[in-house]
Amino acid sequence: MSYYHSKRINVNFEDAITSVIEALKIEGFGVLSQINMSEKLKEKLGIDIPRYVIIGACNPPLAYKALQADDKIGVMLPCNVIVQEKESGHIEVAAIDPIASMAATGNAALENIAAEVSGKLKRVVNSL
Repeated sequence: MSYYHSKRINVNFEDAITSVIEALKIEGFGVLSQINMSEKLKEKLGIDIPRYVIIGACNPPLAYKALQADDKIGVMLPCNVIVQEKESGHIEVAAIDPIASMAATGNAALENIAAEVSGKLKRVVNSL
């Protein structure tokens, strides 16, 4: 089982980020954070990597359901989506598959929630 959903798209990097954020909104997610890993690694380690941004997304009603089922589930939140520039110049978008990550909890009450979130994130990626 893969732990993410991904797709390569043919747009520029900035447009990819905008498209991801818009697609997340359609599925009921808001953006809690945006981390530019390329800038951080350059700043902290002097290392250059292709552009790589982590978008922390949250669907509040589903996050609340998950917290009701397991009060420690916050260690797996928010749902991360990455936008990265590949060597070929293409852009790849990948989103966590919560079915894979939530399986580690062993909490059956999270299975349906994880499946719902997974479906939403898969639609986000596939819509790009």
